[in-house]
Amino acid sequence: MAAPFKKTSAKYLEPRVDVKTTPDTIYWKNLDIPVTKKEYGAITDIDFCPISPHYFAVTNSTRVQVYSPTSLQIHKTISRFKEVAYSGSFRSDGKLLVAGGDEGSVRLFDVDSKSLLRLFKGHIGAVHVTKFLADKVRIFSGSDDNSVSLWDIPSEKEVLSYREHQDYVRCGLASSSCSDLILTGSYDNTVKLYDTRMNESVMTFQHGHQVESVLMFPNGGICLSAGGNVIKVWDILQGGRLLTTLCHHHKTVTSLSFCNNFTRILSGSVDRHIKIFDISTFKVVHTLDMSGTILSAAVSPDDDLLVVGMAEGLLSIQKRKAPREPKIKMKPTYRYNPAGKTYHPQKSDFVVLHKRKEQLARYDKYFKKFEFTKALDAAMKNGVCLRSPEITVRVLQELMKKGAIKAALACRSDLSVGYIIQFIKRNISKPSFQPILLDVANLLLDLYAEQVGQSPVMDCQLTELRDTVEQEVNYMTELSEVMGMLDTVFAAAAMKTNSTSSESVPLIAPSAGAQAANI
Repeated sequence: MAAPFKKTSAKYLEPRVDVKTTPDTIYWKNLDIPVTKKEYGAITDIDFCPISPHYFAVTNSTRVQVYSPTSLQIHKTISRFKEVAYSGSFRSDGKLLVAGGDEGSVRLFDVDSKSLLRLFKGHIGAVHVTKFLADKVRIFSGSDDNSVSLWDIPSEKEVLSYREHQDYVRCGLASSSCSDLILTGSYDNTVKLYDTRMNESVMTFQHGHQVESVLMFPNGGICLSAGGNVIKVWDILQGGRLLTTLCHHHKTVTSLSFCNNFTRILSGSVDRHIKIFDISTFKVVHTLDMSGTILSAAVSPDDDLLVVGMAEGLLSIQKRKAPREPKIKMKPTYRYNPAGKTYHPQKSDFVVLHKRKEQLARYDKYFKKFEFTKALDAAMKNGVCLRSPEITVRVLQELMKKGAIKAALACRSDLSVGYIIQFIKRNISKPSFQPILLDVANLLLDLYAEQVGQSPVMDCQLTELRDTVEQEVNYMTELSEVMGMLDTVFAAAAMKTNSTSSESVPLIAPSAGAQAANI
């Protein structure tokens, strides 16, 4: 009787790190696949309307585009700018929108009709900051002329001007709890808090880097500043005391935003990462990776949308998945609940188990028929070699054991050989795969040596494989040098430890007689 066929078992030789699943991880992984749109220029600002349905304004190039949160398409386009526009921001009622620009003026628009209502002139540099105050009748602006100006909407006049910053004013916000507090950040490494009832700033924070973004809690007691690769948290109520410094980004932090009903802080950076912090501990609870250099990021007030703007002109929109409806349990029927299903056998009963037919993978089916070429082709499919490369390597190892690897690799087209070489190049750096893939690569060179130089596809793949192997050899050489240096350091440390211990302990203990004589 022939022995039963054994399935090909994949050996997971790579170490697997257990990832702890936290509520924040589940919450942020519930976002849908991002919808990416290409805009006309770098996306410098994103602002959500506080009023439902929470339209969001995207400022880029010479326009401010208002997107719909339901269709994720452009709802309105405001293009009354001759040069680059900045800081398109909604008023708290969502009816008006203000924006600055390279022209040095501040423009006020009606969102519904897109008409220009007011034009505030007075800055001599580009205006990068424009926000509404909580009283809805005043606007403040920050400019590259180092000034911060306060404007009255009905009279269209400048009410107040602060000129305390020594460099460009590139970020700012107005307090939501007090209609007279303004927080601004500048490239002179400082953050200033202004009270519009006074003619000078009431507090100054030394950030230490060029300030790219600022954030203030709704109660106005704590504020944050971002610049360089650090985020600093300041206590306003205690005279601007530094509470903590967050250094979790590798490059400049460009954006700060609240999310999860002000229980989480979101930061975006040039290093293409978004970090989410817990405000109670200021620890990172989740990280998101983006495809470009992040300049702006915001979350909708209902936490349904995450919108990220990038320097390459890409706009990433991620919507939260709708909760699944619970499945309705059907009443059991005779077909799905046959009689005797809940019967428990007794000790005297003879139980005959029904063994289901074992399902074989496609490559195992070909192995069973001794069709080794087709088995290798099935293991080289994208669904297998990309998601589970250990299965493809295991199939190659089985072909070697059966002595059929040469027959499986021979008589292939240039494109098929190129796929195999590409798989080797992609996985040869993994230590557990190297012995098998090196043998397969050498066998391919022996079988197709005559075609080298005649097939452009094969030549390109072989060149890339050679570069990958050379790079891996260089890494191993550098690693060996580093290990040699570490061995020298460890040996010197061990010698120093031994010498210290030998000096502290006497070599020969005095005898009992000698001790008695001394006494």
